[in-house]
Formats: sequence, structure tokens, C-alpha cells
Amino acid sequence: MPRTVPYGSWKSPITVDLLTAKSITFGQTALDGADIYWLEGRPLEGGRNALMKRGADGSVSECLSSACNVRTRAHEYGGGAYAVFNGVIYFVNFKDQRVYRQKAGGAPEALTPNEGYHYADFALDRARQRLICVREDFTGGGEAVNAIVALPLEGGSNGEVLVAGADFFSTPRLSPDGKRLCWLSWNHPNMPWDGTELWTADLALKGAVENHAQVAGGKDVSIFQPEWSPGSALHFVSDQSGWWNLYRLNGSEAEALYPLEAEFGLPQWVFGMRTYAFLDERNLLCAYTQNGTWTLARLESGSKTLVPFDLPFSAFADINYAAGFAVFSAGSPSQPPTLWKFDPQSGALEALKRAFEPTVNPAYLSTPQAVEFRTENKLSAHALFYPPANKDYVAPAGELPPLLTLSHGGPTSATSSILSYKIQYWTSRGFAVLDVNYGGSTGYGRAYRMRLNGNWGIVDVDDCCNGARWLTQQGLVDGKRMAIAGGSAGGFTTLAALIFKDVFSAGASYYGVSDLEALAKDTHKFESRYLDNLVAPYPQRRDVYLARSPIRHVERLATPIILLQGDSDLVVPPSQSELMFEAAKARGVPTAYLLFEGEQHGFRKAENIKRAVEAEFYFYSKIFGCVPADDIAPVQIENL
Repeated sequence: MPRTVPYGSWKSPITVDLLTAKSITFGQTALDGADIYWLEGRPLEGGRNALMKRGADGSVSECLSSACNVRTRAHEYGGGAYAVFNGVIYFVNFKDQRVYRQKAGGAPEALTPNEGYHYADFALDRARQRLICVREDFTGGGEAVNAIVALPLEGGSNGEVLVAGADFFSTPRLSPDGKRLCWLSWNHPNMPWDGTELWTADLALKGAVENHAQVAGGKDVSIFQPEWSPGSALHFVSDQSGWWNLYRLNGSEAEALYPLEAEFGLPQWVFGMRTYAFLDERNLLCAYTQNGTWTLARLESGSKTLVPFDLPFSAFADINYAAGFAVFSAGSPSQPPTLWKFDPQSGALEALKRAFEPTVNPAYLSTPQAVEFRTENKLSAHALFYPPANKDYVAPAGELPPLLTLSHGGPTSATSSILSYKIQYWTSRGFAVLDVNYGGSTGYGRAYRMRLNGNWGIVDVDDCCNGARWLTQQGLVDGKRMAIAGGSAGGFTTLAALIFKDVFSAGASYYGVSDLEALAKDTHKFESRYLDNLVAPYPQRRDVYLARSPIRHVERLATPIILLQGDSDLVVPPSQSELMFEAAKARGVPTAYLLFEGEQHGFRKAENIKRAVEAEFYFYSKIFGCVPADDIAPVQIENL
């Protein structure tokens, strides 16, 4: 029989050790013939990215030594850090950001001689014995200079510039015959999901890029993942209809392959993102999302038919196909992110590697419910709601659970329904969780994504507050015990909600932005003009930045808050969290601040991930008056 214990005091098998023990994250996947490659992010190794290989015989091995960390700092968020061609691995090593080559059975050898450059997104130009990739050049001082460059395979060069002139480049791709090159470019203040240009050019015999032509996209149209078909027809994803749909270039016209109110694309935060692959000239394997749920399908471009596969997943990523099989990452509310091998012909499905083994009894897991609720301006917003779940306990009659409202980062991003022990950590202890896809999130069309433009700190805050209020109106949560938490951009939303609204009774900011002006002045190139669209042009509209910055309105802070920060964060420097902490302390507001050594933007080390989660729980327990069943190391809370 379940025991009657108050919410927030349930004993759970989902411990903080379980959040990271034998847990990995999946990065870029690649196919080289019948060989499968992928990156594993390993919290137990300080967040190192290890390159793994599964051979055609089924054997699995790590490709590089433990001294190698396959990670590029291009755009700071990275991605596209390696490529494999005919068994030869090309990769960026995080320590020095140089490009290395490792032949089968050999040791890594440096191709680029100097530091001061970041590289990503490799394509092999076999005919000319070179790699084509994106390069950021930091050697001139000031803002990095971006370009598409060629690296000779014999090494000794930092790259010959092939295409330049734009602020940003991505996705250089060679046609199968090696005669044409395509790429994406965009300029400040756009981000790649705002507007990008798709270009093509001819490659001369000696490798020069000639006859440049823009073939799609623009300032207000976002292009994603341009790829050449086996027959050299250029395909891409465009949101020109209001939805990221698949297109094929037919002469000079973009031909929609299957118009649908669904998203076949993603916000390009990192290099090398893939939502489709070619099965053959006429058939594509593609993933798309509607109302927060992803589907994998076969798209026949001749008849323009879309046939979904019946697979038990709610999210897909990194679609690849070669040698008669596909590889992708996928998961569901009951399955963690998993690397899968899939035969589109037979439907055979094989799990290659799981992010973690789902050892917890499903009776301890909360199943998310997609919810839609009214928000400002007579619009609706979206979220996933997780009620408390633990087979061993029930709450006392009449008690409602405390709520943890999650605001995702980005802010141009989206939450996922894939099994997350970090969410289940809370629900199995008696918390309800609302994971909000506020206006500005992806997956609901361009118009929904553009709601945040000019309104960051307003729309996202309103949607989180209205989602929490809606749950109280439904009688699902305790309106007097509601917390909000988020990281990075989600941390800004958290801080703004606590400063400007009176809805939540506690909050947790993970490396959150407290000073929009400081962020506009002190961040990396990729995001240096992001706020022009999200907030207003700076410095022309400095008044808007001051009006929305939580740190400028600390006199309104009356809600307890815990701040968690990495000391090596270049995206959101520690000074922003420290300023908010000192202000809260001076105001007499219960507050705590934890600074983690060696962490950048997002925590990667297992010990820090565990400590942060427990510290957050400890903080809420003191504010909400619940007694954790766990033995948690105390956190120093000022003004309690």
C-alpha cells in the first residue's frame, strides 16, 4: 500500500547519482560506408566528447585517445567537429582548436599549424585533395572574421579562403560530381532562424569558386540543411510558407515537396544539424514535428507523398542514411535518447547505444501531457505538464503539489518529451513540472517563433506565468508553492518573472542573464546582435534594455532565488549572477549563490550537475517547508 506523505518529501529511486552515472549525451553522428560514428559527451570525464565507431562487424571502439576531446568552439556552441571519409578521421581537438587527421591504425597529425582559428562543418573535396569547411579567424583582433576555406590534406595551412564577405557561413556542401558548391550565409543582426541566404557556385578545375548565385532565402526567410541529392539536385528546408518545409531547386524555382503545417527544420544553434537524408534520388527519409511531437517518414518527391513510419518515438535528431540503413537519435517519454539503426525497407530497428539505461520502474515515472493554454493578446501557448508520480506514496487528502515551471534556454529552442531523469527527479519526489514552450519556441511555425522578436522578457514571462496560473485554475497545483527555473535565456526569463511578476514564490537561475545591456556588450560574435531582434537595436534603444533588465529593478525583487553559475562562462559571464546575488542579499531576500570551477555555459562535470540539482531542491525545501527524504548537503542561504 502507498504511504501517505506530503508532496516534496517522497523518497525516490531517481537519485542525483542516477542523473549522471553511466550517462552520456549524443553529439554528431556520421556514416562512412557501413561504419557508424558518433560523439559521446561524458560527464564523468569532465564533459569530454569521445568519438565512437561501430564497425560493419558490430564491434564498437573509441577512435581516438582519451587525450582527445572532439569539440569545436566555432560559434561557441560548436557542432560539426569531425568528419570521416574512407576510414580517415578529420577532427577538431578542443584544447587547441586545430584540425587533425587520423588514418586507420595511425596517430593524430595536425593539419592546421596555428591556433587562433576555429573550424567546423567539413566536406571532402576528393578531386582537389582538400577539406572545405567554415573557419573563424581570431588573429586580427576584434570580431572574428568568418569564411569558407579549403584545407590541403597534406597540411601546413590555416586555410585558403574560398568564400567571404558575410558575417556568418555554414553548411558548405559539394555536389556528388565535385563540380558545384552550396552554402548558407547570413549577416548581423539575423540569427540563422531569422533569415539566411542559400548560395551555389561552380568549382573550377583548380578549385576556385566561380559564378556565385543566391538561389533561395533572404533576410526574412530561414533556410536549413541544404543537401545535394545523389543526382545533384539541390534540396533544402525553407520557412518561406510560414513553416520549415522541404524544397527542391527546380531550375531557378524552389519547388515545395510536401507543403504541410509542420516543421522539418530546427534552429541552427550548432553546425551539422540534420533532419533528413536521401534514400535515393526520389525518396527522402525525413523527420518533422507537429504540436511538439516528432515523426519519421518517407517522402517520395516524384508523387509528393509522405508516409510516416510507425515507430515508438516522440523526438528524432541527426538523420543519416547509407549502405542500406539509417542511423538517428530518438527517444520517447519512456525511453532516453538512444542511437538507433533502422532499415526503412523492413522496418527493423536496433538500439546501438542509450544515453543511459532506463533501470527505474515505470511506476516511478510521470508521463508528460501536452497542454495548450490561453495567454496574452487572446493567443495560446504550449507546454508539457508532468504530474507527480511515485508508486510508493500518495499525498494527504486535500493537499496540492508544489510546481516547478521550466523555461528552456535559447530562447529560440524547444523542450522535448524524451525521458529525462532530471525532470523525473522532481516528479518522483512529489513536485509537478510544467515545461513551457513559450512564444518564440520552435516547432509551431514561423509566426509562433517570431512572437518573441522585440518581446523577450515579455512574451516568455507571460507564457510561463499564464501556464502556472492555468494549472492552479485547473486545481492541479498549489498556487502558493510555485517555482520557476531555467538556464541561460531561461535564466533571464526566470529572473524577469521574479522581478516583474507576482506569480512564483521561488526561483532558480542557472547562468541566467540579469543585465541585457551587459550581454549586448560582452558576448561572442554569433550572438552579439541577437538582441537587436529579440529586444531592440542597441545602443539606439538602450532604454528598452534598461527597462527589461532584472538587475536594473532589484528594488522590486521580493522572491527567494538561488543562482548557479560556471566561472569560465563566456556567454553569460559570472559577473551577472554575482550582481543579482549581491542585490538580493542587500534587499533582505532569501538567496544563495553557487559558483562552479571550470564550468562554461552549461554544466558538464558530473559532480557539478549533481550538486546543482541537490542545491536547488534544498533551497525549495526551505522556502516551501517540505522535508526532503534525501540526505542533502546544506546550502548557505542568505536572509533565511
